[in-house]
Amino acid sequence: MVVSTEQEHPKKALGWAARDSSGVLSPFKFSRRETGEKDVSFKVLYCGICHSDLHMAKNEWGSSTYPLVPGHEIVGVVTEVGSKVEKFKVGDKVGVGCMVGSCHSCDSCANNLENYCPKMILTYGSKYLDGTTTYGGYSDVMVADEHFIVRVPDSLPLDGAAPLLCAGITTYSPLRYFGLDKPGMHVGVVGLGGLGHVAVKFAKAMGVKVTVISTSPNKKEEAIDHLHADSFLVSRDQDQMQAALGTMDGIIDTVSAVHPLLPLIGLLKSHGKLVMVGAPEKPLELPVFPLLMGRKIVGGSCIGGMKETQEMIDFAAKHNITADIEVIPIDYLNTAMERLVKADVRYRFVIDIGNTLKSSS
Repeated sequence: MVVSTEQEHPKKALGWAARDSSGVLSPFKFSRRETGEKDVSFKVLYCGICHSDLHMAKNEWGSSTYPLVPGHEIVGVVTEVGSKVEKFKVGDKVGVGCMVGSCHSCDSCANNLENYCPKMILTYGSKYLDGTTTYGGYSDVMVADEHFIVRVPDSLPLDGAAPLLCAGITTYSPLRYFGLDKPGMHVGVVGLGGLGHVAVKFAKAMGVKVTVISTSPNKKEEAIDHLHADSFLVSRDQDQMQAALGTMDGIIDTVSAVHPLLPLIGLLKSHGKLVMVGAPEKPLELPVFPLLMGRKIVGGSCIGGMKETQEMIDFAAKHNITADIEVIPIDYLNTAMERLVKADVRYRFVIDIGNTLKSSS
């Protein structure tokens, strides 16, 4: 075990931060805490850009504080471990997803569901246990408690694995929890973006029949030929939707814009489940009669606990699943954000931190 002797000094860090709700990001110098006895420090090599990074940079959810360093799809290589760290060593490939802390004493924590802990600490824009603000992965160095560190299997490329830490677990967890992972089942995936394309890959690897549901007819070829979905429905085409009524065991809805739920509920078999993983800013309209007439369920799901996140990344390695990415240099960040607003990416931007963010040392 390599334990640094320089644990007394906070680490100099360089990142990119939003300073106000314009959402424009620029270089930002700050400090990470010293590596505590249960902490793992790692050099950040890649960080994915999640749609929530955009919402948070622009304070569209009303909870942002500035300066804000986004990024919760963070991967890199361990540089230092605390004296009581048991699972990781210098040189390991690791990642951090959406959370860096929880209470460890509630029912959720006891059941490996730290993601539902009322005191969950988000990777950025949250207050840490010591009162400091958490800063995310658009930065050159990361420090986190080993409990919230994920081991990235050697067979996975780091850049393509980064988005799995948010987009991957966000779709893997509901497929497992709601029992939509049984071979031969029929599952719909609404929206073919960062979340949707990973949902298709996981569901197919589980042996499930997958139908992509989209407003864009031009995504059909991509869905079927590239992602190997079994079928494709244009949600605005009444005839297609009518023909598919009552055919699906479940639907994973990844859309974060306001959209009608009634047509989706109609696609479900009796006892079917519509699971929301996108986060529209305004409430959606929920018609109740169609739920009653088939004992159908509308549910939600938010990332996953640490145990399941590790399971997800191991499953991805076993089935050779990575996100489809466009790797960008850090100084392209604001342009990437503008393109993200227009959904102009297939399907996830990943920042090459290791090669393009100038070192702060």
